[in-house]
Amino acid sequence: MIIEVRDLRMRYRGAAADAVDGVSFSVEPGEIFGFLGPNGAGKSTTQRILTRLLRGFSGHAAVLGRPVQTWGPDYYEHIGVGFELPAHFSKLTARENLAAFASLYAVPTEEPAALLAQVDLADAADQRVSGFSKGMQMRLNLARALLNRPRVLFLDEPTSGMDPVHANAVRQLIRDQATQGCAVFLPTHDMATAEQLCDRVAFMVAGRIVAIDTPRNFRLAHGQPSVVVEHRSDGGLRRTEFPLVALGSEAFQELVRGGAVETIHTREASLDDVFVTVTGGRL
Repeated sequence: MIIEVRDLRMRYRGAAADAVDGVSFSVEPGEIFGFLGPNGAGKSTTQRILTRLLRGFSGHAAVLGRPVQTWGPDYYEHIGVGFELPAHFSKLTARENLAAFASLYAVPTEEPAALLAQVDLADAADQRVSGFSKGMQMRLNLARALLNRPRVLFLDEPTSGMDPVHANAVRQLIRDQATQGCAVFLPTHDMATAEQLCDRVAFMVAGRIVAIDTPRNFRLAHGQPSVVVEHRSDGGLRRTEFPLVALGSEAFQELVRGGAVETIHTREASLDDVFVTVTGGRL
């Protein structure tokens, strides 16, 4: 396992309850592991422990075969971290930022120009980061996380602030990293990213993991497959949903025979639906 967590617990000073309460999970090489849950569930605390930003926890948390507390500064030679709130040198250009961060590593690093091209920032390579949009900053954030060719990526909301085209490109870039054997730990509220990208997801509520499975298995377990029919009725477009078991019903057959049907498509539960069911909350 690349990441192995057992009975992890963390309570902040003065708090009445644990922020992380007996959490256990593992992540394999080449796996993208989504960490989902409402605000305050303990997702960020877990990531801060795994990236050695928080001490004082109990339980077992190991990355790359070693407990995180036994690693020294060399730990960061092997991992890449991208937080939701990017931190860059705003007065430097994108190229200068990557060069500055690359100089901190003892291991070989990627060429800044190549990384900027991968995240579609080649044309903005020599622009000051202070003028970047949130989406551009997040793409630069990802490029920085990939500088040292990490074996583990910790990416918090990696598509935040991006338009659909760039979000899809970033998802593909992350998937490419996993294909090459990199393990990806991905806390997110973006159910589209989790559904399209993650091999497994964990739902966390009040410091505890309440369920872990693949997105497909969650959709099958928490939804009833159905068929949605869009049809013309009384001068307007109507939408009627039938369970799959009802496709032989008289109501469905009559609707189809009526000739006013415009579209028919299947529907299953989305991760949005699963989120509501599993966490007992809402997005």
